[in-house]
Amino acid sequence: MFQSIYVRKSQGKQFIADPRQANPPGFRGKPVIDVVPCMLDCRRCVDVCPSEAIALNPVQIDLGRCVLCGDCELVCPSQKLSFSPDFRLASTSRDALTVSTARPNIDPIKVSAELHKRFGRSLKLRSVSAGGCNGCEMEINALGNVNFDLGRYGIDIVASPRHADALVLSGPISQNMAGALQMCWDAMPEPKILIAAGACAISGGVFAHSEALDRSFLNNVAPALYVPGCPVHPLTFITGILDLLGIPS
Repeated sequence: MFQSIYVRKSQGKQFIADPRQANPPGFRGKPVIDVVPCMLDCRRCVDVCPSEAIALNPVQIDLGRCVLCGDCELVCPSQKLSFSPDFRLASTSRDALTVSTARPNIDPIKVSAELHKRFGRSLKLRSVSAGGCNGCEMEINALGNVNFDLGRYGIDIVASPRHADALVLSGPISQNMAGALQMCWDAMPEPKILIAAGACAISGGVFAHSEALDRSFLNNVAPALYVPGCPVHPLTFITGILDLLGIPS
């Protein structure tokens, strides 16, 4: 008992009162691209990137592909690339996930009045891991713990697609899971939305060129929200959902 009390005292208060104002220490978040010029013919950042997230002329990083590994920052001789602790990475537009010197910030999420009217007080999520490594899945599970407490906003993860309003997709969509993903989507009642959580779900991530994938589902269903990360940080997910539905903190 005394050990439990000691642990509780040493950890302090873990509940995050306002997710939008949180400051996670050590978090590698939104990339920052400096105005300093690159070295002549240097492409070290491109070569080291495991998910082909970086393009040159001008230098830009696609957060839909970026796994936030930080390797590009380490190899850049001109110190042009760095990462801020900003966890607000979600967007309602796929194109808005690309940052550059000229476009340093991700476009603000477009609040949907229709979604706010339907789901602003209650939103049920069905999580589907379509070939994921369990990284994003573990973070999605953490949404309901004492730290983040997504349920306080009326947003919960449910066990059946019949009870769900939104499908949270994680993983690159392997061939073995493509059919199950489509079945889950078809079983959900209208109206419904898709949330792509993590680099794998958004672009295929490091597995984008794998022959074991079948991403045809996304040709027919467009995500209403893109949540970058590898894995997705719960704060990125929560703030994205709150912004999309227009829910105040």
